[in-house]
Amino acid sequence: MITKWIKISGREKRHRRIRKKIVGTIERPRLSICRSTGHLYVQLIDDTAGKTLVSFSTLSADLKDKIKKDAGNVKGAVILGSAIAEECKKKGITKVVFDRAGYLYHGRVKALAEAARKGGLSF
Repeated sequence: MITKWIKISGREKRHRRIRKKIVGTIERPRLSICRSTGHLYVQLIDDTAGKTLVSFSTLSADLKDKIKKDAGNVKGAVILGSAIAEECKKKGITKVVFDRAGYLYHGRVKALAEAARKGGLSF
């Protein structure tokens, strides 16, 4: 429980507002993004079962060779978006719900989303 004296950041407020409306199911899982200064993390989550279906990050062993020093920029986000879309195709997932986690839709978040759309995901 949050008391009045704890200051909540704007991103956390936006994230809570978004999560009230967005729910991932097995037919349409939630594509959740976490962004740090140096890396990006992406998960496909089934909220009804409480399970992570697919997860990738710029630290993943599969992507480290492709990304190299571009882990924290738009180029890394594009590579990560296409990789998550490719893995979703293998699992038979084509539709997802996009959860930007309160981050503004520009820069790395936008690049990742557009690359996932080009890879075949629809949201």
